[in-house]
Amino acid sequence: MSPPKYPDGPRKQPPPIVIRDKRRIDPLTLELRAGGHPAQHTTGDGDRGTRGGAPAAGADAVERQLAQRTADLQRLKAEYDNYRKRVQRDRLAVREIAVANVLGGLLPVLDAIDQAREHGTVDPGLRAVAAALESQLATLGLQEVGALGEPFDPTRHEAISYERSDEVDQPTCTTVHRPGYRVGHHLLRPAEVTVSEPPDEEERG
Repeated sequence: MSPPKYPDGPRKQPPPIVIRDKRRIDPLTLELRAGGHPAQHTTGDGDRGTRGGAPAAGADAVERQLAQRTADLQRLKAEYDNYRKRVQRDRLAVREIAVANVLGGLLPVLDAIDQAREHGTVDPGLRAVAAALESQLATLGLQEVGALGEPFDPTRHEAISYERSDEVDQPTCTTVHRPGYRVGHHLLRPAEVTVSEPPDEEERG
C-alpha cells in the first residue's frame, strides 16, 4: 500500500510545545533561580533527565529547611523555659524580701510581748492579741531562732557570754537572752545567747 500523498508535499512534524516558567522563585527548592532567568520546560524527550531529578533535589532542600526550622524552634523553646524559670525565681525572691522587711519591723512588738510575759503583766485581752499576731506571723513564714540546748551556730546565734560546763560536750546555747527570727533563707536577726563549752583537757585533769 503506497503512502498517502499530500498536495503540498509530505506533512511536517509540529514543533515541540515550550512552556516558559517566568517565576523567579523555584517552587520546589524555594530558592531564587540563578540569574533570575525563567525556567523552560518542553514536552519533548530531551528534558526527561531534568524533570526526573528535580523532585529529588527539591525534597532534599525541603528536608534540610525543615530540620533547620525544627532546631530553631527547639532552641527558642529552651530559651523561653529558662526565662520563665528565672522570672519565677526572681518573683519568689522579691516576695520573700518584701515579707522579710515587713516582719522585721514587727520584731520590737514581739519583744515587748515577751517582756510582758516575763513580768507577768499580760492580761487576757493582750494575751488574745498576742496569740493572733503570732499565728498570723507564722502563716507568713516567720520562724523563731534560738532554743535552749541547741548547738551553737555563729550563722544563727550571737554569743553574749561564754562559760565552761561539764554538762556539755560541744558549744551549746544554755541561755537565750533574746530570740532570733528568720523568714525562709533570710535571717532577720540572730538569737542572743550564752554559750557553754566543755572544759579543757587541763581542767579535766
